[in-house]
Amino acid sequence: MAATETTTDTPHEATAHSGFWALTLGSIGVVFGDIGTSPLYAFREAVHNASDGGIVTRFTVLGVLSLILWSLIVVVTVKYVLLLLRADNKGEGGTLSLMALGQSALGRRSIVLMALGVVGGSMFLGDAMITPAISVLSAVEGLNLAAPSLEHYVVPLAIFILIALFSVQSRGTAIVASAFGPVMIVWFATLGVLGLLHISDDPTVLYAINPWYGVSFLVHHGMIGLVVLGAVFLAVTGGEALYADLGHFGRRPIRAAWFFFVLPCLLINYFGQGSLVLSHPEAIENPFYKMAPESMLVPLIGLATAATVIASQAVITGAFSLVRQAIQLGLLPRFEVRYTSESHAGQIYLPRVNMLLLIGVLLLVGLFRTSSGLASAYGIAVSTTMVADGIMCFVVIWKLWHWRPLTAAALIAPLVIIDLTFFSANLLKLFQGAWVPLTFGAVMAGIVWTWRRGAAILVSKTRRTEVPLTDLIRSLEKRPPHIVKGTAVFLTSDPDYVPTALLHNLKHNKVLHEHNVILTIETAETPRVDLAERVRMENVTDKFSKVRLRFGFMESPNVPKALAIARKLGWQFDIMSTSFFVSRRSLKPAAQSGMPRWQDHLFIALSRSANDATDYFQIPTGRVVEVGTQVTI
Repeated sequence: MAATETTTDTPHEATAHSGFWALTLGSIGVVFGDIGTSPLYAFREAVHNASDGGIVTRFTVLGVLSLILWSLIVVVTVKYVLLLLRADNKGEGGTLSLMALGQSALGRRSIVLMALGVVGGSMFLGDAMITPAISVLSAVEGLNLAAPSLEHYVVPLAIFILIALFSVQSRGTAIVASAFGPVMIVWFATLGVLGLLHISDDPTVLYAINPWYGVSFLVHHGMIGLVVLGAVFLAVTGGEALYADLGHFGRRPIRAAWFFFVLPCLLINYFGQGSLVLSHPEAIENPFYKMAPESMLVPLIGLATAATVIASQAVITGAFSLVRQAIQLGLLPRFEVRYTSESHAGQIYLPRVNMLLLIGVLLLVGLFRTSSGLASAYGIAVSTTMVADGIMCFVVIWKLWHWRPLTAAALIAPLVIIDLTFFSANLLKLFQGAWVPLTFGAVMAGIVWTWRRGAAILVSKTRRTEVPLTDLIRSLEKRPPHIVKGTAVFLTSDPDYVPTALLHNLKHNKVLHEHNVILTIETAETPRVDLAERVRMENVTDKFSKVRLRFGFMESPNVPKALAIARKLGWQFDIMSTSFFVSRRSLKPAAQSGMPRWQDHLFIALSRSANDATDYFQIPTGRVVEVGTQVTI
């Protein structure tokens, strides 16, 4: 087994000491919002499932606490904090980054890895809908204790907060994010203080540190134990955010925040809830809010609401980033991407995704109406993503870190088995709500499959009518057309064949520019591409040249900026004397197709919904000539 790992330090990890602590505080505000709001409902739901409305016993409380403790240690600490944070793709993390890293390690495209990445990414989007709904609902439900007469206003208030949250997304996250760190520090400190105040209610709660209590609970409760395990999993939801936000904060700041602040505060709060319930079993109605003195209940509800909004904001931003990665990797059609910051490329806003998420969140709130109802739908989305991450991590450890297959399997298999156990436990709630994220994931996977399959069929059909570029050049040399001044750039996916726009320009306008550039835009399997590798030029003749632009899957493709780099390579690029020719295809279903009729119509609908290539590649609209063609598929 090789001792070295081919991981790279993120730029953040090279910062000064003061920068390290700033990143550590920033990670508390963004990375841990989801897992930090789990104490609002995780312990309560697990004990409710264990007692099934009956008497809450000491054995139940200690068993649930033991399972929560060791789930946080094994699933979050060992798997994500210690292991997966090392599997960085040039400093970036997340399901799709891990998929690309695994494919790069294999040296080829893997259908299995792509399927795992698609499933994991789809379930993350499902999580991005469920997290705002369950988090905001659980916070606002504190009103039931503070003022029972306001019970009927819980759902309308939650809906108002969620609509307001999604409405401000177009303005960017910079202003809101500036307050994330301080608010979440206060939140986690409050969790710790509330827990410390109540552990003394029954100090024997500390016996739950012994894993025997958790194992014994599962053994003695059979199927009920598995159901409880699904509720216990709510305590670790958000663990995948540690990995997804790796590129924003770096490995060391995230680890420092987890070990020295977040994890201790979470554990103290869970044990405080357990101690309270042991001494006052009636507190199981809502043990989190019952820990607070009545005079502090309203401020605590306000703080909890702020924390849940922050947790929701973090997953919404993560959803925007994930969809952009999927677009760059060719898994989804081009959606409109707006940039909300001039200095931070990662601050983006996708209007269509934002609207779809809002619709999904409101439907969830209207359908389930309580955080307890949504709890059944929550775990399955995250556990599916965790299973996919674990399997893909095996490939990285084996191929990229050069471990022996058996050694890598010995490390990963127990973690994957635990994830599969949690998945099975959440699957028992299929008819109580788990069907929602599974249905959403199946729809998303179907969309990705249709888009990939339709795009492959489209390329195959258009290839039959395309002409090799070398053949066209020889033909033009024999019978040269009229030459006009300026530069024409033709976008194409295959530089060896003549772009459709070039053929139509010759056919209808009967002219050829003095300089013709066959431009290909590629997406690398790395988050970013060095500027030195951005542009590759090849002179074919005095009138034709090929240019390839490469972007990482987390970069925004800006064609004019990239072409400006070509000046250093000898091309005197002037945007004002350059015309960009883009083909706009009009798709119609063919009588004989490689896909079912419904899939044909879905692919055509996706193609029509795609954002214009001019806008997506940030080409000045005044320099673009669009050529329309009709293609049957």
